[in-house]
Amino acid sequence: MAKKTKKIIGIVKLQIEGGKATPAPPVGPALGQKGINIMDFCKRFNAATAGQEGFIVPVVITVYEDRSFDFITKTPPASSLIKRLLKVDAGSPEPNKKKIGTLKRSQLAEIAKMKMKDLNTTDLDKAVKIIEGTAINMGVTIIEG
Repeated sequence: MAKKTKKIIGIVKLQIEGGKATPAPPVGPALGQKGINIMDFCKRFNAATAGQEGFIVPVVITVYEDRSFDFITKTPPASSLIKRLLKVDAGSPEPNKKKIGTLKRSQLAEIAKMKMKDLNTTDLDKAVKIIEGTAINMGVTIIEG
């Protein structure tokens, strides 16, 4: 007998700091309108992202007709990883003129390896180029090494 699939009534995409989901905005209002048990989501999300405090973690929540839900966490955005590596709070407001730091190509490769499952390539060289583009747009100088 075929397994009955639940009917999906919505998908919610949020970016929440790892291990720190609370019923406060943006989590509460976004999930409340879908009828999800907000505290249940917060507990499950915080348990799943316990080692990622300090990082913004994108999450995709699938909401079903019976008000149950599943979620998938993604890797932190490349810009967050670059800012963490450079120990800065933000990218440059004028990336062509004001630089915020310097990264080696090998450091970009480490970020690319971390992000590989969420990128649209399986080729490490291409993944490094994607991360490099983000870094350059943030005002980071890239050097060999």
